[in-house]
Amino acid sequence: MTGRYLGWLATAYRGEHQIDFPGLWKRALIGSLVAVVVSLGSLVVLGANLGIEFEGGTSWEVPAPGVSVGEARDALRGTGAADAKIQTVGGDTIRVRADVEGADAVDSVRNALAGLTGRTGDEVSVTTVGPSWGSETTTNAQIALLVFFALVAVYIAIRLEWRMAVGALIAVAHDIILSVGFYALFQFEITPATVIAFLTIMGYSLYDTIVVYDKVREVVGRVSATGRYTYTEMMNLSLNQVLMRSVNTSITSMIPVASMLVIGSFVLGAVTLQEFAIALLVGIVVGTYSSLFVAAAVVAKMKEREPAYVEIAERIRMRGGTGGGGTRTIAADDAVLGSSAATKRSASARKAGAPAGPATASSPGAIPPRPRKKKRKR
Repeated sequence: MTGRYLGWLATAYRGEHQIDFPGLWKRALIGSLVAVVVSLGSLVVLGANLGIEFEGGTSWEVPAPGVSVGEARDALRGTGAADAKIQTVGGDTIRVRADVEGADAVDSVRNALAGLTGRTGDEVSVTTVGPSWGSETTTNAQIALLVFFALVAVYIAIRLEWRMAVGALIAVAHDIILSVGFYALFQFEITPATVIAFLTIMGYSLYDTIVVYDKVREVVGRVSATGRYTYTEMMNLSLNQVLMRSVNTSITSMIPVASMLVIGSFVLGAVTLQEFAIALLVGIVVGTYSSLFVAAAVVAKMKEREPAYVEIAERIRMRGGTGGGGTRTIAADDAVLGSSAATKRSASARKAGAPAGPATASSPGAIPPRPRKKKRKR
């Protein structure tokens, strides 16, 4: 079973196996709905762990190998910060966040942490952010998100079409909800670096989505004039053609991000790199998924409602095809698949010892060979 599965993956990676994406969209939709509900539930029940830059207050950080959160809380009981938010970051650093008033209260917490860890007061870093600054930072982050959505919608609507803009925005919103929900579920702190990572995620997700949309527009330009295929079938062909490009792009993007997370965070102890890298890793995976299973599905469902494609689906159904919702394999001729697919097919045929023609007579939609004329004997 394992060998068969690995063989299927190998053929899919080489582009020799056609995946029925529309057949997977329903299960993907259910999985996305469950993930969105869990993410929103985490935000409502647990809440987002916003950094001090957003909420305001005072934060103390001190290297404390071997010191637990409980020990730190016990040390702070006489300082007025016993109810502070205490967490371990970077493996061996204690971070304390609390709203205290006055320089004496700040120094009291600093001295308690220094005494607990055996450090000097100068080794305890203190950051104080006023509530007005935190409110301004939150507002600016929200404005940046809204401006991003508006510009993306306008660009895609002009460059491609408004249905694709709707599909892309739904996919991006899906990615952001899952990424923020992941942070809320595991109570990772959301800082300005994390917000930058979220904006980067949206840009990456849109890049992958636009690659899919551009390919389907190319396929529709070549195939739709025949009136033989539904938009869903053309979308399925496009997804198969760009699948490995998306997967390879994601893998090459994840390698440096994972290196940054492991080396920068766990080895060098840079907490900011950890916050940035986790958001990027989650976003790359979710963004690749949403381009193939959310953005593509939304556009296909919307386009199938257009009168021209409704007529095509009805005509296919009358001929005994699968226009009612199934997906057929588009003819494997060079005019449809393009030169790259023809080259792959020829290479596969040579490897198998078969002639490298465009398709066999038994292939669905294949063009039968032209019979040769017999020479007359004089």
